[in-house]
Amino acid sequence: DVRDYARGDLRRAFGMVLQDTWLFKGTIMENIRYGRPEATDAEVIAAAKAARADAFIRTLPGGYQMELNEEATNVSQGQKQLLTIARAVLANAPILILDEATSSIDTRTESIVQAGMDSLMYGRTVFVIAHRLSTIQNADVIMVLQLGHIIERGTHDELLAKKGEYYQLYHGMFELA
Repeated sequence: DVRDYARGDLRRAFGMVLQDTWLFKGTIMENIRYGRPEATDAEVIAAAKAARADAFIRTLPGGYQMELNEEATNVSQGQKQLLTIARAVLANAPILILDEATSSIDTRTESIVQAGMDSLMYGRTVFVIAHRLSTIQNADVIMVLQLGHIIERGTHDELLAKKGEYYQLYHGMFELA
């Protein structure tokens, strides 16, 4: 029962990577460290490596000390996503929510972001909300929601075999591609 937890403890149990990234004016190091303020520089860099963000960060002027502007428009949308993934890696919360974390990036960048998310998801409970089915294909359980109700549940292969709504969504997505 969540009422048995202190609010701070409950908040630390959850990590989130959302469609709309939230970064603030400050260095890249500070933005990642926001996931765990007491983290060392080495821990921040290790989180960035796990999120597949370290390589692009090192190419930026100033690297980890590069200052993001007010709207973080001096990095791309995919880079923003990788920074928020690195922040979630650093926080190391046991429960993770990924809400359309790859929806606003191109498919090439998505594969890099997905690699970062794969390392983030390992060993924890993860809820992935996604319209891009490639994001959820390897999930232990996929739930298809319609009008707020679960209408199908299973693995990717099980849901394809049922030839229901998931099957229609999956084949519709790849026919358009």
